[in-house]
Amino acid sequence: MHAAALLHPVMGSNPVMGRADLDSTYAGLRQAVAWRVVARDGVIVSGPGARDWLQGQLSQDISTLGDEVHSRETLILSPQGKIDCYSRVAWMEDDAFLLDVRSGYGELLLERLRRFKLRVKADLELVDDLQVAELRGPGLQAGGSTTVDGTREPLAVIAVDWPGWCGRDVVFRAGGVGIDASLLGLGALGSGADEAFEAARIEAGVPELGVELTDRTIPQEAGDLVAHTVSFTKGCYTGQELVARIDARGSNTPRRLRGLVIEHAGPDAGPGGGDAIVTDDGDKVGEVTSVAWAPGRGAHVALGYLRRGIDVPASVVVESTAQSDDGGRRRRASARPLPLFGA
Repeated sequence: MHAAALLHPVMGSNPVMGRADLDSTYAGLRQAVAWRVVARDGVIVSGPGARDWLQGQLSQDISTLGDEVHSRETLILSPQGKIDCYSRVAWMEDDAFLLDVRSGYGELLLERLRRFKLRVKADLELVDDLQVAELRGPGLQAGGSTTVDGTREPLAVIAVDWPGWCGRDVVFRAGGVGIDASLLGLGALGSGADEAFEAARIEAGVPELGVELTDRTIPQEAGDLVAHTVSFTKGCYTGQELVARIDARGSNTPRRLRGLVIEHAGPDAGPGGGDAIVTDDGDKVGEVTSVAWAPGRGAHVALGYLRRGIDVPASVVVESTAQSDDGGRRRRASARPLPLFGA
């Protein structure tokens, strides 16, 4: 089944779609395949010293990236071990690698890399016009074209493998021309309702740069992020000491990213990012970071940090800062371990 509509250039969020679009895209994500096109930023690192230098800057082992394994998720840390960037690193050709990040964070990534580039035979190029065809769902098959109009080759094809958030991303340099993912020859349900993709991301427990992940975040706080982004068998890299020390101590951190399923709130009456998570006694124990309506649950799902000592599953209250359409400001929620997908 082909995508319901063509998707034109996306330089930010998709236009607001109706509830039917949300339901259709969510169904594709869970039962077949759904796609959308999003803008991202990137930095291309190339040159004879690129691989060795990146190996000392990234938390992930890239020594074997090439024809067999094209890409890995990675963190770029401060010397103190806090998160500067959450990225994917993809092998392009020879000694050239693409690091792609959430749109708006390319300059931050570039400046972070520049600060630690001393006498290295590698060039850094900011790429702020990436368009990524995100393909997600259990029905996605191997193969299919990775060119657009038979001529436009992607910079990279990146595997995505989180629970309930699996598939691949086909990364193009847009050059001012929009990408239509239907031309990739991959039949799909849904045409890119952003809230459905956001709900699937939340249910998988995938943290977002600038939302769940900031320069104050310790990697082990952010759910299963470390399992996807950190190698404990490679050599030294910037920020390694804190990550290794916390791992040796059982990954205990002052707070931990958790999932929330929020009760008694219709599609248009949910809480928002920044809302407090409190106990029945009114003690604040955390804060919501991301929220979306999940049609398959008939409820809002959310991510939020809970302080150490709050064992999950647990019954909590999400306390909104603004009055909702139905007059409620306090919503009962179930705090759960991640991922929410399958639970």
